[in-house]
Amino acid sequence: MTRTHRLTRLPVLLTAALALVLMACGEEDAAVDDEDSPEGQLAEEFDLSGAELTVGSKEFTEQLILGYLALEALEAVGATVDDEIGLGGTGEVRAALEAGEIDMYWEYTGTGWITHLGEVDPVPGAEEQYEAVAERDREENGIVWLPPAEPDNTYALALSPESHEDFGIDTVSEVEQVIEERPEDVTVCGTDEFLVREDGLPGLEEHYGFEVPEGNTTEMDPGIMYSEVVDNPDDCRFAAVFATDGRIAARDLVVLEDDGEFFPVYQPSVNVREEVYEEWPELEDLFTLIVDNLDTDTLQEMNADVDEFGLEARDVAVTFLEDHDLIP
Repeated sequence: MTRTHRLTRLPVLLTAALALVLMACGEEDAAVDDEDSPEGQLAEEFDLSGAELTVGSKEFTEQLILGYLALEALEAVGATVDDEIGLGGTGEVRAALEAGEIDMYWEYTGTGWITHLGEVDPVPGAEEQYEAVAERDREENGIVWLPPAEPDNTYALALSPESHEDFGIDTVSEVEQVIEERPEDVTVCGTDEFLVREDGLPGLEEHYGFEVPEGNTTEMDPGIMYSEVVDNPDDCRFAAVFATDGRIAARDLVVLEDDGEFFPVYQPSVNVREEVYEEWPELEDLFTLIVDNLDTDTLQEMNADVDEFGLEARDVAVTFLEDHDLIP
């Protein structure tokens, strides 16, 4: 073989060798990837095959996201899940849980204490509020409260930047002075529940010693309330917002300080019927993995993904679980 022939074959041999090396590396990388997270952390640690569970939720954005977090997590560990997400308001969903029509849903610690247990005054401190409601509700109603997530989705009064500058107030207690001086300008909008619940407007008025002028409250769906507080001050100078809602920051709303400490802590916790919890006690550790990754900023961003950017609540929940390697 002449030298010319050997040089002609050399690139071919090098190319073939390189291809073999790349193929080997690709197979090795694939093996490593498969080894890292073939099923996701939830499926690696839990097996609920045989469990038939019904997950419910209330009908606003955050509840839809939380409901799908539960549904997707349970399906990932082998459970058969019936979807009752978006079932209705607080009373309807709680009644369904007590009647055994659903097995679990996310409830807020302050709502459990004030609305479901009939207390008037919140328990100071997030951990103390959780422990108090968890102990009472299990003892009296057979409802188990799993460990709560960090975010506090409490009610809050918010104004547009223009209204904030106009009124010149920063705290809820200062609303009384505005009512005295400009009663016609104090309009409050909120959900139907906020306008009637003791942890909403009636309790707020009693606690702070003021009264919104008759006819100056408007029931609004949260879907439009965050726009109306900016665009329609005649009906909505003060909006009763949810503190973890992503639209607060997106629209530069100013939240008044609850300086009289009226609003309870509202941390989300999965509520489970006691007989279901006793059959599947691993539910506690499973949901602890989720709440450990669910901080306030993350929940606000997830809410904004739905309300501001139009993503589906279920898709947002799946992305959260994937991003934290909880599902593949």
